[in-house]
Amino acid sequence: MRHVYWIGGGSGAGKSTVARRLAGRYGWRLYSTDDAMADHARRAGAAEAPLLHAFLAMDMDERWVRRSPEEMLETFHWFRGEGFGLIVEDLLRMPREPCVVVEGFRLLPHLVRPLLPAPGHAVWLLPTPAFRRTVFRSRAATGQSFLQRTGDPRRAEDNLAARDDLFTLRLREKTARLELPSLTVDGTLTEDALTERVAAVFGR
Repeated sequence: MRHVYWIGGGSGAGKSTVARRLAGRYGWRLYSTDDAMADHARRAGAAEAPLLHAFLAMDMDERWVRRSPEEMLETFHWFRGEGFGLIVEDLLRMPREPCVVVEGFRLLPHLVRPLLPAPGHAVWLLPTPAFRRTVFRSRAATGQSFLQRTGDPRRAEDNLAARDDLFTLRLREKTARLELPSLTVDGTLTEDALTERVAAVFGR
């Protein structure tokens, strides 16, 4: 997969924006793992994705209000790698030209690492807790947050933020252990500057 570049990381870190900009700049194909989730949920059977099917059976409050952030982290299907093989299947069906930039939080370091021709084909964007909360509250203020459909949106927001803090910490530890590139996103870089940093990791 020498033609594939990967941008993983925590929610709200700017992965989609950076990937879209790089795709436009270099004429690359863009593959958003978020956009593929519904299709992958349909394609994944209960035997190969038990956590996904358990999640789908829950109502909104069971998912986001009534469970602890720790339980949410350990049982969230995409965080456990369910469906990653479907991402690979999709990529293998694509032509090898032009290059593909893949983005999304589903790109777990230990799953991506064996597919890399070199570490510089992937980077993880790691938002600080304060930056992520700012992004999420901005989305909630514009009515874009799915948490508004729960019975207690504030508690759901707190639970989700705590879960994602734990997830980002795990990503930071795994990228460091596997010696994979990562960038901290704390709001001090503009979108242009962050895009340039990612391009530099990719050797562009």
